[in-house]
Amino acid sequence: MAALALLLTVDFILTHRPHHVRMREAVGWSIFYLALPLVFGVWVWVAHGSGVAVEFYTGYMVEKSLSVDNLFVFMLLLSSFAVPDALAQRVLLLGIIGALALRAVFIALGAAVLQSGTWAFLLFGAVLIAAAGKIVKDSMAGHGQEVDISSMRTVRLLRRVMPVTDDYRGSHLVVREGGRRALTPLALAVVAVFATDIVFAVDSVPAVYGVTQDPFLVFATNAFALLGLRALYFVLMDVLTRLRHLNHGLGAILAFIGIKLILHWAHGIWTWVPEIPTLLSLGVIIAILATVTITSVAANRRDAEPAEPPGQPVRR
Repeated sequence: MAALALLLTVDFILTHRPHHVRMREAVGWSIFYLALPLVFGVWVWVAHGSGVAVEFYTGYMVEKSLSVDNLFVFMLLLSSFAVPDALAQRVLLLGIIGALALRAVFIALGAAVLQSGTWAFLLFGAVLIAAAGKIVKDSMAGHGQEVDISSMRTVRLLRRVMPVTDDYRGSHLVVREGGRRALTPLALAVVAVFATDIVFAVDSVPAVYGVTQDPFLVFATNAFALLGLRALYFVLMDVLTRLRHLNHGLGAILAFIGIKLILHWAHGIWTWVPEIPTLLSLGVIIAILATVTITSVAANRRDAEPAEPPGQPVRR
């Protein structure tokens, strides 16, 4: 926890002065935050054995792939609020800090539910399979990444409780205007990012519990995945829009882990029911992510090819 607080403090200091994030800066911090879990996993391997380390790496892969999907929505939120480029990283950082606090609550609740009986694995599995179906259905319908600011209850509530300025006031969340305090659009954007993560937490926390039942490892995977989002956002802004099949892959991952949880529940009742090993789960997740990346690149390349002029004979 001390290391997490230190990293957040450093991030807060770095974003205190609003500035446009250059690609070199974003890539450097992304590499740093990708190296951290790798080093942590090595320490887990040495201190607690290969089995626990594989659980951590698998959980991190799951959480990181789901957090990349968060970036799609964050891009739409920042665009909807017309957040200036210089303030984007401050919005993301504050939203991530709130998300970490929220994930800690969800993880504690998840641990309490799991201790109440094996039926919790069946419940979590059903939740993940339902979430997978919704993701794929929304993707097929073409509206899986829509964001309607006016429909967000938290934003509407804030507008009713306090006035909101018409423009941004630097990095200030609250200012004094006309003798009373008023929120800035920056505050609304931060709250929107935080509120959106509630939806993601409902899927991601049970998904990681499908890999490991250790609350510390679950929080560690969430923390490492979320910490690097701010820098990764600026690196992947252009790349994200090209991963057209990512949601199908995430749906497959959630469905796979949901089945893994249900099999784990069934194994506790009927020992002849097989369980899916964690190492196999890691291989399946990597294979799914690699597949959707390859198919997305191939689809983009196919769409970019010029169509043959009309009247030209078809080559055989």
